[in-house]
Amino acid sequence: MIHSIKFPSNIKEEKLVELFHQMWLIRFFDEKVDEFFAKGLIHGTTHLCVGQEATAAGAIALLEEQDKITSTHRGHGHCIAKGANVNRMMAELFGRETGYCKGKGGSMHIADVDKGNLGANGIVGGGIPIAVGAALTSKMKNLGYVTVSFFGDGASNEGSFHESLNMASIWDLPVIFFCENNQYGMSGSVKEMTNIENIADRASSYGIPGVVVDGNDIFAVMNVMAEAVERAKSGKGPTLIDAKTYRWKGHSKSDAKKYRTREEELEWRNHRDPIARMKKDLIAEGILTEEQANEIEQKAKKQIEEAVEFAQNSPMPSLDTLEEDVYA
Repeated sequence: MIHSIKFPSNIKEEKLVELFHQMWLIRFFDEKVDEFFAKGLIHGTTHLCVGQEATAAGAIALLEEQDKITSTHRGHGHCIAKGANVNRMMAELFGRETGYCKGKGGSMHIADVDKGNLGANGIVGGGIPIAVGAALTSKMKNLGYVTVSFFGDGASNEGSFHESLNMASIWDLPVIFFCENNQYGMSGSVKEMTNIENIADRASSYGIPGVVVDGNDIFAVMNVMAEAVERAKSGKGPTLIDAKTYRWKGHSKSDAKKYRTREEELEWRNHRDPIARMKKDLIAEGILTEEQANEIEQKAKKQIEEAVEFAQNSPMPSLDTLEEDVYA
């Protein structure tokens, strides 16, 4: 079939359907987490990626199982897209021993090394040098994998960002720096925090490509990622991707979002929703019918309901294990 939408040739129609399901899974997971935090049934803190589903799903779609990622404090979408078990993720947030960190890590510390997820990180920009280290390992040992480092626009002002890009550039490391530019670093607009139009403009300082992409268009994300992965795996070095997106929720669960207008929020929700856009494209291309799209949505919703049930029925950690897995 000849498609009017452009996407990488190694992405088949079945994969597109899978990605549509994956984006719904990410959204329903975070909406459910938001609900239970509001009820006081999940403790600690959390940072939700509702509205940003296309960046995680689109970027990771181009990776192989051996490829690695480093995540962020807003990392549930990355975990799911890299193949994490939503039951274990939900159990972790509920503080149960069946969670990824046996209930001791919470939202910002989920990792699944077997799936290539080197971990979320509570430190802004903390995952960027870790990704460079993983890429250095790949190059020195000739392992052939690429590492993608996800981070937000706020992290691009951290020293770890600049030092990492410099090192990755001079050594031509197989790493992709993927900025999920959701317009706000905590409560400040990116326009107030940087004096350049695009985060991608900083790439030229390090002699690497900088690419701006609509982060709410999953097809656009996949296309730029395909080029970046090919560049990294062919030994040509890193790429900086600046994906423009938007978080529908506050920075964290305690954020009233007083720094932005409701009109702005409605514009992104009603006209730039990445899931609605993908659904429209898949139906227009004849890949899905309206009925099939709705069935996929309901399937994802049911999976998250089952994840909640699994978490609530899982045991709390025993006091006997209080000091286990805590010290290196």
